[in-house]
Amino acid sequence: MTRPHPASRSDATVEVLHGESLPDPYRWLEDGGSAETRAWTEAQNEYTRQYLQAVPARAAIRRRLERLLAIGALSAPTPARGRYFYQRREGTQDQPVLYVREGVHGEDRVLLDPNALDRAGTTALDWFFPSEDGRLLAYGLSRDGNEESELRVLEVATGRDLAERIPGTRACELAWLPDGTGFYYTRYPWPGQVPEEERQYHRTVYFHALGSDPERDPLIFKPREKEHWPGVGLSPDGRWLLISVARTFDQTDVYLQDRAAGGPLRTVVEDLPFQFAAEVVGGRLYVRTNLDSPQYGLYLADPADPDRAAWRRLIAPEEGAVLDGALVTREWLVLSYLERASSRLQLARLDGSDRREVPLPGIGSVFGWGAEPDGDELFFGFSSYTVPPSVYRMELGGAGPALWRRVEADLDPDRFVVRQVSYPSRDGTAVTMFVVAPRDLVRDGTAPVYLTGYGGFNISMSPGFSRSLLLWLEQGGVVAVPNLRGGGEYGEAWHQAGMLAHKQNSFDDFIAAAEYLIRERYTTPARLAIAGGSNGGLLMGAALTQRPELFRAVVIQVPLLDMLRYHRFLIARLWIPEYGSAEDPEQFRWLRAYSPYHHVRAGTAYPAVLLATAESDTRVDPLHARKMTARLQAATTSGHPVLLRLESRAGHGAGKPVSKVLEELVDTWSFVFRELGIEWRDQPQ
Repeated sequence: MTRPHPASRSDATVEVLHGESLPDPYRWLEDGGSAETRAWTEAQNEYTRQYLQAVPARAAIRRRLERLLAIGALSAPTPARGRYFYQRREGTQDQPVLYVREGVHGEDRVLLDPNALDRAGTTALDWFFPSEDGRLLAYGLSRDGNEESELRVLEVATGRDLAERIPGTRACELAWLPDGTGFYYTRYPWPGQVPEEERQYHRTVYFHALGSDPERDPLIFKPREKEHWPGVGLSPDGRWLLISVARTFDQTDVYLQDRAAGGPLRTVVEDLPFQFAAEVVGGRLYVRTNLDSPQYGLYLADPADPDRAAWRRLIAPEEGAVLDGALVTREWLVLSYLERASSRLQLARLDGSDRREVPLPGIGSVFGWGAEPDGDELFFGFSSYTVPPSVYRMELGGAGPALWRRVEADLDPDRFVVRQVSYPSRDGTAVTMFVVAPRDLVRDGTAPVYLTGYGGFNISMSPGFSRSLLLWLEQGGVVAVPNLRGGGEYGEAWHQAGMLAHKQNSFDDFIAAAEYLIRERYTTPARLAIAGGSNGGLLMGAALTQRPELFRAVVIQVPLLDMLRYHRFLIARLWIPEYGSAEDPEQFRWLRAYSPYHHVRAGTAYPAVLLATAESDTRVDPLHARKMTARLQAATTSGHPVLLRLESRAGHGAGKPVSKVLEELVDTWSFVFRELGIEWRDQPQ
C-alpha cells in the first residue's frame, strides 16, 4: 500500500450531450493556467518524484540509460548537386547536428548545430530543405518542444544566415525554384489575422522571393476548409506547381498549375475518398494511390492532360504487401513496401519493367531515403529492434547497397531474437505481433513483458531501433509490439477497420495481444506492463478501463483520454476524421462507448499507472492527463499508485533534448521495475 495520493477537489459539473447527463467532476483541471491547477500539479509532481526516487534500481537504471542514449542517431542524406545534407547526434548531444558533406566520400562540415544556440538544449531543428543546386538551405527552428517553427535561410558555403525570418511555419513543406531565387511554402496566419484559438488551423501556401518582405508574400492556395492540410511541390524544371491537400487521413485532393503557360490551378483529383501522392518528374506525373486497391499502386499521367481516364498503371498492387512509398529518379523507380509490417525495397524501370529486389540486412525498417530526380544514386536508412541506424548507398542499376555510415554501438544483437507471431483478435481477425526476447528465454510464464502499441492514423509499427528497450531486454524482459487495426501495416482497409465507428477493434486487438502472451506462457498479469503515447495513450486508457485485471503497470504518455471534449482543444479538430466528434449524435455514441475518462469506475482495483505529459504540448492538451489522474486516484481500490509526471519546457515529443529524454526514461523504467518487482542484474562487461 502506498501513501495516500494528493487531494483533488471534485465538483458537481455535469454536461448534457444528446440527452445524456455526463458528470465531469474534474473539469476545473482543464484550465492549466489557473493558480489552483498549478498548485495541484506541483503537488502531484512532488508525490511522483518522491515515489520514483525511492526505487532501489533507479541509480543503476540511470547509469545504463546514460550509456545507451550515448548511442548516436543518423538520418539518410539529402543529395543536392554533389552536396549531401544529413543529421547526426553523438554522445551526450541534446539535439542532432546538421552536416553537409562535399562529395559522396568527402569531409563532413557542421552546417547547423542547435546545441550551440541554446544551453538548455530545447531549441530544435524541425525540418530543412536545400535548394536544387545545394547553394542555399531553408530550415525551421522551434523551442521548448512547441514545434512552432521559424523559417530561416542560410548560405551553405559560408554558413551565414540571410535576412529571412518567417514565423508560423510548423511542419513546413517547401519547394525551391530551380534558380534558388525563391520558394513556395506553407505557413499559418500572422497573429491577429484569425481568432487566436484558430491559428493552429488555416494552413496556407504562399510564395516568397528571397530578400522580400514576408508580410507581402502572395497567397498561392487556401483550402476550402480551415482544417484541410495543404502541401506543395515543384517539378525539377520549375514548370509544374503541385498542391496536395489532405482533407482527412484517408482522402487527398491534388491540383496542378503550368507555370510556363500561366493560368489557374487545375484539378487532378478532388472529392474522392482515397489517398493520392503525386510528383512531376521529367515531364510526367506519377501518382501513388489506393484508388483501385487498399494496397496502393503507382500510375503515370500527362500533367498537361491529367484526366484520370488516361492514367496508365505502372506498378500494380501486390497481394500481401503495401506500396508505402515511391521515388522517381533519372532512369529508375524506387519502391518501398511493407510486407508483414517489415520493409522491402524494389527497383523498376520508369515504365514499370525490370523489377528487381534491393537486399536489406534483415527484418527491419527503411527509415528514410534520398535521391535526386535526375540522379543515379540512392541513399536509405535501415534499423531494427537490436540493430542501430545504418545508412546505405547504391548506384541505381548497379551493384547492391553498400554501407555509407552507421551508428557505432557496443551491442551484441545475437543475444536477442526477433519473432513475428500471429494471434486471433476478439472477432477472429488475425493480428501479427513482433516479440523480441533474450535468446535463452524459457517460456514458463514468469518473464516480465513490456507490451506497446499505437493502432491509428495509418501509422505503421514496423521494427525500429530503441535504445531504452535494450535496457529492458538486457534485464531479461520481453518486448511485444502488435500491428493493430487502425495502423497502416496492411493497407487502407486495415486503417479504416480501426477508426471512427470501428475504433474498438484497435483496443480489442491490443487486449488480445496481452491474452496471447499470457496464454503462450510468456508472462502473467502480475508481470505485464503496457505503454503507449498520443493515440497510443488513448489505447492505454481504453485497455486500462476495459480490462484493469489484465495488467500490473500502465504507462500513458501525452494521451487523449476525454474523447467527448478532445476536439475543443489545440489542433485536435484535425483528428475528427479519425475519431469523430461528440457534437454528432451518432459519433457521440461511438466515443461514449470507450472514452477512457468516462469509463473510470469507483471501487475498481486499477493497476499502477504513470501518466506523463508536457506543458508545451501543442498537439494534445495536458488536461487529459490531469483529469484522468484525479479520477483514477479517487476511484482505485488496489493500493497501487496513480502518478502524474508533467514536464516543463517540453512538448509532444518532437525536438525533446536528450537530457530531458533521459530524465523521462529513468522515471518510466523506475516505475515499471518497481511495480513488476524486477531486481537489477549487473551485465557482464
